[in-house]
Amino acid sequence: MSDKRRIRLQRASIALAVLLVSSSGCTVTTHYKKPDVPVPEHFQAASTPEEPNLDEWWQRFADPELRQLVAKALQSNLDLRSAVSRIRQAREQEAIARAAELPSVGVSGAGVRLYAKSDPLAGITGGGAPASADSSTNLHIYALAVDASWEIDLFGGVRSAVEAAHAATEAQEWQLRDGEVSLSAEVANDYLALRALRARRAVMAGSIDHEAELLQLAMARASAGLANEVDVNQERTQLARDQAQLPQLDAQSGATTNALAVLLGEAPEAMQGELAAMPATTDTTPEVGEELPAGLPSDLLRRRPDVRAAERRLAAATDQVGVAVAKLYPRFDLIAAASLASSSLQNLLSVRNFAALGIGDVMWPVFAGGQLRANVRATEEERVQAYLAYQSSVLAALQDAETAIIRCTTEGRRLELLQGYVRAANSTSQIAADEYRNGIVDFTTVLSAADAELDARDALIQSRQALAQARISLYKALGGGWSESDSRLSARRN
Repeated sequence: MSDKRRIRLQRASIALAVLLVSSSGCTVTTHYKKPDVPVPEHFQAASTPEEPNLDEWWQRFADPELRQLVAKALQSNLDLRSAVSRIRQAREQEAIARAAELPSVGVSGAGVRLYAKSDPLAGITGGGAPASADSSTNLHIYALAVDASWEIDLFGGVRSAVEAAHAATEAQEWQLRDGEVSLSAEVANDYLALRALRARRAVMAGSIDHEAELLQLAMARASAGLANEVDVNQERTQLARDQAQLPQLDAQSGATTNALAVLLGEAPEAMQGELAAMPATTDTTPEVGEELPAGLPSDLLRRRPDVRAAERRLAAATDQVGVAVAKLYPRFDLIAAASLASSSLQNLLSVRNFAALGIGDVMWPVFAGGQLRANVRATEEERVQAYLAYQSSVLAALQDAETAIIRCTTEGRRLELLQGYVRAANSTSQIAADEYRNGIVDFTTVLSAADAELDARDALIQSRQALAQARISLYKALGGGWSESDSRLSARRN
């Protein structure tokens, strides 16, 4: 091939490449648009439209131990660490997808030494001669080559794959945030449940001490002939019944402590010693947290990490449809190769040893047995499923928020009523004991009053726990526990 002809061929190849690149905007894929999912203007349950501050909501419980536990869980929880690993994996998949936008270049080299006691070419032509020193062959060949290939993204398939990978990465990041929200709520729930169990045990222990005093009183009155053995046996029965409840409360406390340890990424027995120092008194009654406004339903679409993750998965599924559609159209590749070959290593880089090759390749899948169109339909169904999952996540978020608001309101009213119940039951129990000492009432009245006071105090503690957990549920339902400027997520990018 003459130099002029080779130059014309190179110019034509360059012109074809420029034409393909300039026309690459003719994509056949559609751009993703975030769906507009209708939500009510206000929650049905009573709430205020003021947007709450939900960053690190556990600070509202004014409990240093709770703060430490949540902070430790966010750093050490195994599920969160696994979620961080999935984010790193997704980012590498995104890098793989972006690599397809750039040319692929390879370099190869070779060195060949051929020695024979005869002429190999003579043997091929049938004229081989007997081996002798004069007919030996000693051949050296050195080669250096560079090859490059580039797929022209004429129909947007590569670009759609990159966007799908990026959306998948964002979905994993929001999944991590959702895990942090759920984890902080679980830690707070378990910790406040443990405090409630310790307080209930303290109330039960106080009731047992009171029962023991009543037993001594009944025995003294029986010895004086002012009471019978029935009173003594009734009090012994009551005392044994209350004592039998202590092991059950201890077992629940141990199970809750073990659950906390696992949330913190530790062995179950690790927290037993740390939390055993918590005093088992009525002072361990859980804090109920602060009342907060619920904001507007539209805030959920922005605040809830699980809703944001579902929306990003929908974006990824939509972009995958573009990848499948682009496969229906021709694929354009540019291939170039250049090489240097010489029998002498010293002269390898000489211009005379240079050779170059340029190829423009077009591949169009004319017939594939319906496979490609079936793949398009399959990815479209995946997009439909992702859209339905997104709608479902929005409805679940609205349900969680409505339910939590109702629970906070009703449990708050119940707590106020139980506080009055405890005051009345305590007064009744004291009056009944005094009147029994004076012989005014029988022992059954004293036992009933003591039972009522114990039940009232136990119900009050459980109501405080229920209100605290209802507010935790509201914090979680509103997507609390993360912020746009959260340094924990950005730190994990490194």
